[in-house]
Amino acid sequence: MAENEQQTIVVGAQAQSTNNTITLLEALFILWKKRFTLCLFLAAGALIGFVIGQWIRPQFTSDALLQIDVKGNKAANRAMGEMGAILDVASPADAEIELIKSRLVLNYVVSEEHLNYSATPTSALNRLLHREGRMDLDYLFIPDMARTEKWRAVVTGDDTYAVYNEDETRLVEGKVGQMLKVLYAGDTLQIRVSRMRATVGEEFRINMTNPLIAVRSLAAGLKVAEKGKQTGVIGVSFSHRYADRAASILNTIANTYVRQNVEMRSAEAEKTLEFLESQLPGVKAKLDSSEKVLADYRHSIGSVDMTGETQAHLNKEVDLQRQLLHLEQERQQATRLFKEEHPSVQTIVKQQNRLRGELARLKKTAESMPVTQQEMIRLQEEVSVNNAQYTAMLNNIQQLRVVRAGEVGNVRIVDFAQVEPIQSKPKKFNILICSMAAAFMLGVLWVFMLRMMHNGVRSSQELEHATEVSVFAKIPESRNRLLRDKRHKLTLVEASPNDQASEAFRTLQTAVDFSLTEGQKVLMICGLMPGVGKSFVSKNLAAVYAMNGKRVLLIDADMRKGVIRSSKYLGLAEVLSGKIPWRETVAESRCQNLFVMGCGKRLMSPSELLRHDLFKTLLEEMKSEYDMILVDTPPVSMVTDAELIFPLVDFALMVVHYGTDSVAQIKENLANLRRYADKPCAFVMNHCEYEPGHYYGYGYYGKGYYGKGYFSKS
Repeated sequence: MAENEQQTIVVGAQAQSTNNTITLLEALFILWKKRFTLCLFLAAGALIGFVIGQWIRPQFTSDALLQIDVKGNKAANRAMGEMGAILDVASPADAEIELIKSRLVLNYVVSEEHLNYSATPTSALNRLLHREGRMDLDYLFIPDMARTEKWRAVVTGDDTYAVYNEDETRLVEGKVGQMLKVLYAGDTLQIRVSRMRATVGEEFRINMTNPLIAVRSLAAGLKVAEKGKQTGVIGVSFSHRYADRAASILNTIANTYVRQNVEMRSAEAEKTLEFLESQLPGVKAKLDSSEKVLADYRHSIGSVDMTGETQAHLNKEVDLQRQLLHLEQERQQATRLFKEEHPSVQTIVKQQNRLRGELARLKKTAESMPVTQQEMIRLQEEVSVNNAQYTAMLNNIQQLRVVRAGEVGNVRIVDFAQVEPIQSKPKKFNILICSMAAAFMLGVLWVFMLRMMHNGVRSSQELEHATEVSVFAKIPESRNRLLRDKRHKLTLVEASPNDQASEAFRTLQTAVDFSLTEGQKVLMICGLMPGVGKSFVSKNLAAVYAMNGKRVLLIDADMRKGVIRSSKYLGLAEVLSGKIPWRETVAESRCQNLFVMGCGKRLMSPSELLRHDLFKTLLEEMKSEYDMILVDTPPVSMVTDAELIFPLVDFALMVVHYGTDSVAQIKENLANLRRYADKPCAFVMNHCEYEPGHYYGYGYYGKGYYGKGYFSKS
């Protein structure tokens, strides 16, 4: 005995585990059953995707190509191009990319292209239909006190428009290309429209943005990247609602960047040239002064005949002074790049010290010459040095001017941006596909969430092992359209005898016939909760018995909310109240041999009516006139009517909702039903759905009889 109980528990646990586990085939079948729901989700997703694709304004993308002339060891650059990605070595183009996106460049572009002014169409319908007009502003000034207000411009003619403030007051009206001015908020509102293409009456929202915000917005929409690795070729692209504006903005960016690149590269030569030009007048004055002193000295002493030794001494001293001047220029250039301690700078200093030593020895040698010749050498040396310095400065100025005029920078424009004829955004097909995919996934999630919310009993074997009560039939969902027509009076087995559900009712009749002994005629049909379909089962089972030639009486004992209609207005409530004989409430139905007693009008508490012995006596009288009596009762979990009727009947069928009612709920209500009587009963699973692993075939009912039903393979 203990082994049998243990086996029952194990089998029940296995059935429970099987019921809670969904295989891939079952998941696919669940989705297939809800295919119409998923189709609705797909249709909704397609509609949303279409609306989104229409709502997004078209964008046109233009691109330009720049090239950087990377100076230095080209072989080394090629080598680093192969290893740059591994060694994480920055490309020379990285710095240029950041410069292109810098405020140094974009500030000028925003000002030149008037990107801090905007006129946006406001009509939602025109936006959906892509019929929006266009208004370009090249100047707009809104007083500081009124910049938070909502300003709009309304087209009044082919080339005229009017400006309104937030209070719908027309402030000014004018033509395209005309500067409009009007006093407002203690200042002057100014606006000029450069281009307008719109229908009369179309509205535009005009706005003046902070230039810094416009720069950041432009930088966010600008795409700059190097083509390849270490190529020095930079691609720049930008998207705008208007194709011509996209090309214009991008070309302005490219030209501004190239111009500023040239200016930065020539800035050093410009500064040096400025310094030399400022020093040139002083050097020229010094040269003129030394020449005048020499001329005055010669005039005072007369002609002086210089020997060959004196001339050679003078030439050598002048040459040393020229070399010192040249080395000083080299030292100044070197100190711009290196510190004083650098070997390159120290080498120049050593050369200067050597030349100064030689110059000092020459001057000491000149002391032995006559005073007149010494003074002549000194004055001529001073003139020669000043002349050499002045000449060198003139040469440097000329060279720097040439460099400044010929500087082209290290960047050039390879391809200018052009007006694109085809829009790049939105990609409507991609949006449509993504929207439908998202809607489908949402639909799948919705289907499985509903499945989890209705995760009741689905296996007849599980229910039988949990309650030790047989499942007589599993009635599938019927697709018969007549069931949805409330005006239709026939039962399913009458209207569609070949339906699978009709076959299930015949199976149920067979199971009930095998269960009832001789003399047992009263059958009770109850349910756990409203909506399980107990009245549907009652009417169709009664019709099956009647179609087999038996006289059947169907009693609607749900005196609170009965749904079985009779042609007689009075019913069971009036009979139990003693107001009318029961035979006067029985009416014939459309089905031959089937008679119906309605629930009647509620007069008092149905439970109080059922507590008396009148209903028991009533059933005994009915047995003599009918072959089968079916009593449709209220839900077991809602009221006690079914518990009061259960001891008076011969057999009970409890209808459970497939996939909704849990085993715990069924066991609890079954225990409540058996509280006052231990009568035989069985289950009928209604609203069954076909699932993989289940089939329509022959099932064993557990009490020595067979029937054709819908059972689990397991």
